[in-house]
Amino acid sequence: MITLLEGFRGSETIRKLELKIRELIEKLGKTLRIMEFCGGHTHTIMKYGIDQLLEGYVRFIHGPGCPVCVLPMQRVDLAIELSKAGAVLCTYGDVLRVPGSGGKSLMDVRAEGGSVRSLYSCLDTLRIAQENPAQEVVFFAIGFETTTPQTAVLILKAKELGLKNLSVVCNHVITPAAIQHILNAPDMREYGKVDIDAFIGPGHVSTIIGTKPYEYFAEEFLKPVVISGFEPLDVMQAVYMIARQLLEGRAYVENQYSRAVRREGNLKAQMLVAEVFELRKEFEWRGLGKVPYSALKINSRYADFDAERRFNLSLPAAREHPACICGKVIRGVVLPTDCKLFGSVCKPSHPIGSCMVSSEGACNAYYRYRLPS
Repeated sequence: MITLLEGFRGSETIRKLELKIRELIEKLGKTLRIMEFCGGHTHTIMKYGIDQLLEGYVRFIHGPGCPVCVLPMQRVDLAIELSKAGAVLCTYGDVLRVPGSGGKSLMDVRAEGGSVRSLYSCLDTLRIAQENPAQEVVFFAIGFETTTPQTAVLILKAKELGLKNLSVVCNHVITPAAIQHILNAPDMREYGKVDIDAFIGPGHVSTIIGTKPYEYFAEEFLKPVVISGFEPLDVMQAVYMIARQLLEGRAYVENQYSRAVRREGNLKAQMLVAEVFELRKEFEWRGLGKVPYSALKINSRYADFDAERRFNLSLPAAREHPACICGKVIRGVVLPTDCKLFGSVCKPSHPIGSCMVSSEGACNAYYRYRLPS
């Protein structure tokens, strides 16, 4: 009996699709440059060798869709300072391993006796705050649109429960703003950029925001956008759909991931986010610099739960490792293997840069699936 997953990983089906893709691209007469925005897609491409299967036909450009990777170092330093000041710092597991200035991480702070908690669900912060009424409990929120609704629920529940010792540092970022910055921002010239023919759009993010926000990029910049699932057949089908659009001389949004994504997205989740958050005028992204209207902050109705206001926090100056090129990897300008530190000094067990920390990071993917044995 064929399982559901085997249906999305069948080698025979993928091989047939490969031949169709090659045929279309040969008619185009050029190698396609496709940016897969999401780190989950990067890992699928690396794990199943899709980049090798389509070598010479498609160049995959790894985008900034890894929330841990794009978190600027000064934000990590801010979390470390909060923990050192006596707050119970709660966050997701990957964040604990991201090095701040001087190479110190939240995991190091915890080893030195700091109160740092690793969570699977941000709602666990409610219990921790209730169990420690005499201590300030801070949730260090991170992620794209996929995790933002959960943080909104956390704040709404904290208000409902009357928790005075719980607050949130909001680092939630927005996908469409990052895509627009990659395509259009004048200040990207000083950071270096690559030409992109099309985008494989993020699947999980799109379950929340839908496909509609990407229509602008297809219409304004004439770049096909195909929302894709995360199995190898999903990605191969997305590449086929992109090649077909380009051959037809068209650029529009297609939804390959129709089993999970709708054009309008998840309206209830969107309403939760709109209730609690508002846009920041700009936000620093590692590798992209300051990106206008690319992140959220807690609005005035819920200001009591904003840790940045409660503790009057300011961002410290950051000191990046001089040899780390995570910023260039995030922009797709270089490959992880171009870094002098890759696989020697920098590895998952001892990450120097954020791209090696996260399970969605490009460096982590190359280390897992492309490191010579």
